[in-house]
Amino acid sequence: MAPRTRVVDGREERTVAEDSEKYWYNLETGEVERGYVSPHVDRAGPFDTAEEAARAPEIIRERSRAWADEDRRENAPRSGAADDEN
Repeated sequence: MAPRTRVVDGREERTVAEDSEKYWYNLETGEVERGYVSPHVDRAGPFDTAEEAARAPEIIRERSRAWADEDRRENAPRSGAADDEN
């Protein structure tokens, strides 16, 4: 099946129909589901494969660490900043 996407404001956007055919990780039960089985607040995804969805907790931790590291770098005092004010 060809991917169902469209380009909006220069970025690719998935359609609802495409996501409903993907795999999701249920945050409450720890089960992998295909399609919209559970309420959206209980789902992480979408993922292309069941195997990837099963790794959702690990993927979420990895991404959270990367975002936290990026935030720390962006918010760290810059060397020489005090010199620029004089």
